Amino acid sequence: MIFKPNRKFKQDYDQMFKKKPETANLYLLLCELSDKKGRVVSNEQELADLMEARFNDPGEYALRGETSG
Repeated sequence: MIFKPNRKFKQDYDQMFKKKPETANLYLLLCELSDKKGRVVSNEQELADLMEARFNDPGEYALRGETSG
């Protein structure tokens, strides 16, 4: 299942990103990894590895191209 952020998610992400960009991107990663029930099976090391692979810079805005802003 492909994660497609809706407007509410984008608003929440934007608010989070203004305060702590790394936290917002971890939230995005967890949403991308979750199953239909919202569960993620992982551990801290795996999440750290996935963050490194998913984001060039964990503090960079990651929804660019998906939003109008």
